[in-house]
Amino acid sequence: MFDELEMAPPDPILGLSEAVRKDPNPNKIDLGVGNYVGEAGTTPIFSAVKKAEHGILEGETTKRYLPIDGSPAYSRAVQEMALGPGHEALASRRAATAHTPGGTGALRVGADFLRKVRPSARLWVSDPTWPNHLGVFGAAGFEISSYPYYDAKAKCLDFDRMLAALGEIPRGDVLLLHGSCHNPTGMDPTPQQWRRIAEVAAERSLPAFFDLAYQGFGQGLEEDAASVRAFATAGREMLIASSYSKNFGLYCERVGALTVIASSPEAAEKALSHVRIAIRANYSNPPAHGAAIVVKILGDCDLRKEWEEELTAVRGRIQEMRRLFVETLKTKGVARDFSFITRQNGMFSLSGLTKEQVETLRSRDSIYIVGSGRINVAGMTRANMDRLCEAIARVLQQ
Repeated sequence: MFDELEMAPPDPILGLSEAVRKDPNPNKIDLGVGNYVGEAGTTPIFSAVKKAEHGILEGETTKRYLPIDGSPAYSRAVQEMALGPGHEALASRRAATAHTPGGTGALRVGADFLRKVRPSARLWVSDPTWPNHLGVFGAAGFEISSYPYYDAKAKCLDFDRMLAALGEIPRGDVLLLHGSCHNPTGMDPTPQQWRRIAEVAAERSLPAFFDLAYQGFGQGLEEDAASVRAFATAGREMLIASSYSKNFGLYCERVGALTVIASSPEAAEKALSHVRIAIRANYSNPPAHGAAIVVKILGDCDLRKEWEEELTAVRGRIQEMRRLFVETLKTKGVARDFSFITRQNGMFSLSGLTKEQVETLRSRDSIYIVGSGRINVAGMTRANMDRLCEAIARVLQQ
């Protein structure tokens, strides 16, 4: 029954990984998939993670299934990371959390849940957005529209157009927002702008669904949660998809969570009951190891301090790579102004390179960038910076 199938196209981002693996060039540069790379050219394991794992393995006594929605300790840790200890939504028990396989799993469970409780709602995403948002919510059956977000010419947030567009979205539709380190642009609203976005969403009765994949990679753990907390005011309903792939370096462990914030404790418990049904019909219950690492680190003062110091170092190095990239392009004679890259947050930058230029960099120089021109700045190192900028200078001249 499969003979007549046509070959499916490769994923525009993850498909690059396969191309990189097959490339025999020893000097290839992978700036596609969102992995953080240290100066040694590898994706390191946090030392706090290693220590937590050692303690977990030493004390582990069972491999029993977790509950459908995961462990209560993990749920508390997730909620406090996103909202802060003592937040009103936690104190009033309006928040309910389910452990999911990664942030993508949280998005899909949330999408299935929303389609059940609000089947006529349309989903609104930023233009541009992470391409898999369209795949995940489209597969769940959502009709998807976009709102203006990024001014590609001025290389900045198109805030006025964004706000005006949000004010025209039909009441009750769902608003998908990037919590921090917007993917692919790296351009985030300020705290003041987030508060204004939250006001407009409240006026239009638009429930927000936050993709919080990079908390701590932008300005800091607290600063990067300003978006979510601007929306999580008394009585407001919203969803948060959390991921710990980046900020704990737990990429392959697939550690995520879906948090539903309802108008009351009773409504939160009802919502969680439907989330459990969506999970049961999908993957039944979550994997334990990665979540146990998160709980161990956040519950141990010494490990948490060590982890936060490591996360700060990672964030600082990414910011340094942004500055070095811009400076090195100048030394290579590039006249185009790339200074906007230093004003962006997180791993990614929408560079402005065209699809043709990206293809040339790949075929001629073994430099791998997503076709949209999105660059993973966290994949740059001092060792590959000169070669990278020299190749970009050549392709811009052509």
